[in-house]
Amino acid sequence: MTTPRDGDAVIRPAEERDLPAMSRLLTLLFELEQDFRPDPERQLAGLRLMLDSPRAVVLVAELDGQVAGLCGVQCIISTALGAEAAVIEDLVLFPEFRGRGLGTLLLDAAERWAGARGIRRLQLHCDDLNQAALAFYRKNHWRKTHLIFFFKFL
Repeated sequence: MTTPRDGDAVIRPAEERDLPAMSRLLTLLFELEQDFRPDPERQLAGLRLMLDSPRAVVLVAELDGQVAGLCGVQCIISTALGAEAAVIEDLVLFPEFRGRGLGTLLLDAAERWAGARGIRRLQLHCDDLNQAALAFYRKNHWRKTHLIFFFKFL
């Protein structure tokens, strides 16, 4: 496990009090993505749904008393596995906290959360132009699949 520089990080489930910082984090993330636009009201609504769901968790990295990043994980059913899988929906850090190992700690915590529930596969999606994130996932032993992600708004 990577140890952050500049103090001890705490990785914990998010709480209601973390919503303002988490909304700002999602705004940063959606500003990078080609398919989505920041919308703080929707972001807060989505975060609240995850906080209230027994099939999801939002983990936060806290460093020096402030939220530095988040990682959202939610369960799905995989017919290929005949078991539950989980999707990492969002992983983002404030720029000033990047490069300190916090992203790896969040991924490790997401894996532990999933493993404790008997989940056998984690998956995520990443914008194909976000080269820093793609390199980060490769460095953390994630592999690209041959599947292409589609969506349709209803």
